[in-house]
Amino acid sequence: MGADIRRWLVGALVAALALCGCAELDTGAVAPAPGSPTHVELERLLAAVRVIPERPHPGGYDRGCKAGQGCVFGPTWTDDNDGPGGHDGCDTRNNVLSKQLIEVDYRPHTGECVVVSGVLHDPYTSRRITFAKAEANAVQVDHVYPLAAAWDMGAAFWPIARRVRFANDLDVSLLATDGPTNQAKGDKTPSEWLPPSRASHCFYAGRYLTAAARYDLPLTAADYAVLQDIARGCR
Repeated sequence: MGADIRRWLVGALVAALALCGCAELDTGAVAPAPGSPTHVELERLLAAVRVIPERPHPGGYDRGCKAGQGCVFGPTWTDDNDGPGGHDGCDTRNNVLSKQLIEVDYRPHTGECVVVSGVLHDPYTSRRITFAKAEANAVQVDHVYPLAAAWDMGAAFWPIARRVRFANDLDVSLLATDGPTNQAKGDKTPSEWLPPSRASHCFYAGRYLTAAARYDLPLTAADYAVLQDIARGCR
């Protein structure tokens, strides 16, 4: 996409989003959460990603892996992947919990693999959440760049090994977060959903853009406009 066309699209979409309230733009003076990227870092990521007018819908997305289902991103939380943490004897969900939670307790004799309790500083709500395996759904693992969106934006044409890596990439794709918040997010992208805590917007923008750049997934013009607006308030 040419620079002039991109600027026109972004300007038009910022105005449209402001009128329709399609997404909450981070216009307030809220200090970014610790670990958030700076404005300069986000601008570099924005410059590195492709932008397309809107999300295509090629069809064929089927996450399920039961008999007769597509299993297009491989079995959920499989350790059989060539990404970070793959083939270490511990499934991806437990790897994410172990990486993000503090005060972690593990099931005995699992080699510090199966997390049974801990505390999450939630990256989307900025709340402190106590995790217990008996109520596991209270903390869920989110694909920051949603799998269904990734499928629509190009992953439908990837080899299966690349899709499995993306779905289990601890360093880029995944965040443990509040369960209800993750359910509300679903497969929405930044023009449709932002973290409830505005302090988390810069962090979320950085993770979303990093996933897009690392896996050459494009942004829609609407998502680009929202993330660019967020970047202006990051420091």
